[in-house]
Amino acid sequence: MATTKMLSLQDSSSPLMEQLSFFHDHALLVLVIITILVGQLMVNLFFNNNIHRYLLEGQTIELIWTILPAITLIFIALPSLHLVYILDEINNPLLTIKTLGHQWYWSYEYSDYKNLEFDSYMIPMSEMKLWNFRLLDVDNRIILPFKSQIRMLISSSDVIHSWTTPSLGVKIDATPGRLNQISFSASRTGMFYGQCSEICGANHSFMPIVIESISPKYFIKWLNKNV
Repeated sequence: MATTKMLSLQDSSSPLMEQLSFFHDHALLVLVIITILVGQLMVNLFFNNNIHRYLLEGQTIELIWTILPAITLIFIALPSLHLVYILDEINNPLLTIKTLGHQWYWSYEYSDYKNLEFDSYMIPMSEMKLWNFRLLDVDNRIILPFKSQIRMLISSSDVIHSWTTPSLGVKIDATPGRLNQISFSASRTGMFYGQCSEICGANHSFMPIVIESISPKYFIKWLNKNV
């Protein structure tokens, strides 16, 4: 989860987020190289009195500064396209969960099991315990097995919301009248926090998301207890 003074991305908790972090570092490295190169050329331009008489209207230099940016864009575009296809890939999900956004809470339904649905509200300040996180904890968490493919079907009953969990690399809009889907899997056990990322009204900041990733064995016990 995000903490104070954090400037970088959250720790990866899913294979998708790992790939997103790798692409972020790759793109940042390319940008740093370009910035250093252009900065050095600008410094030389300002402090150098020498003049190249063949520089203006030179076909060779124009060809070079057209081809080099194109090659640079290819080095960024290929990993980006590869990542887009990975994010959209859904293969035999183990579990499907329907998520419905409301003003201002989330409703969840484990569609593979009957009578397993609940609403998830933020815990108010007056009811918080010492171990709760302010503005992040909810009364009913999403319980999921780790290292399992999860498909999330997302929609909204009123306005546009956005179901977001940064450490899992998940962000998808909940749009009224439209059913969006996304696939992800948690690579470890733990608690993963998120919030609505689309301004949806006065209490937009008070509809957090909490995912509790547990082992498949304990997940089956939890199902037997609640179904």
